[in-house]
Amino acid sequence: MGDFLKYEQDGKVATLTMNDPDNRNPLTGNSAAAEFVAMAARIEADPSVRVVILTGAGAAFSAGGNVKDMKKYQGDAIQPMPIRDEYRRGIQRLTLAMYNLDVPLIAAVNGFAIGAGCDLACMCDIRIAAESAKFAESFIKVGIIPGDGGAWLLPRVVGMSKAAEMAFTGEMLDAQAALSCGLVSRVVPDDQLMQTARELADRIAANPGPTLRLTKRLLREGQVTRLDSLLELSAAYQALAHKTAEHAEAVNAFIEKRKPDFG
Repeated sequence: MGDFLKYEQDGKVATLTMNDPDNRNPLTGNSAAAEFVAMAARIEADPSVRVVILTGAGAAFSAGGNVKDMKKYQGDAIQPMPIRDEYRRGIQRLTLAMYNLDVPLIAAVNGFAIGAGCDLACMCDIRIAAESAKFAESFIKVGIIPGDGGAWLLPRVVGMSKAAEMAFTGEMLDAQAALSCGLVSRVVPDDQLMQTARELADRIAANPGPTLRLTKRLLREGQVTRLDSLLELSAAYQALAHKTAEHAEAVNAFIEKRKPDFG
């Protein structure tokens, strides 16, 4: 599939590791976007995967866009329309693939999450930070805007005021500041990051796989739709959930006073 994303599956939990530590796991100027899109499709098609953990190799989660690669946009050799198309076919496809992934996604942020790297963490459902983690919506520092959808993602995670502060200053947040503003849900010692993420993933994966995917989809739709529309969708999803083998097992286990077995 490529060399950027390393895939490992242990039971019902898959771990994705961005694997270009020498360059701090950049998301542009390489095959990252195509690999994320392909990996999302692979996971969607595999019902054995109930939870995904995303992390980075080395000292960074992801440094975001490859600034050295942006040199190619200078001068008259490339015009605005091809640049626009490059974003649409590249990093923006990554955004859509990861944000729309039906499987619960945990970001285990092990170091710098900068620019698009910060936004990648915001595409995940849950973010856990190592004590050494650093976050920045830093596009303004290199004279560009969040071309990956960060202006939509970040306010939904930290609120508009904090998102504006981060985007307008480009300043770095340490792990504790990220915790204070809700960018992450917990901070743990560096050497406990992956263990903590895995323990959380195991607690999630203990639940029925089909219903986990339906629940995540409802949470996503709930961010962008009216209450009455979401209720209609919830009724349809509930009808599907009631007819799953996992629901039948849960009901029978409750009645029989035993622990359910969801496979």
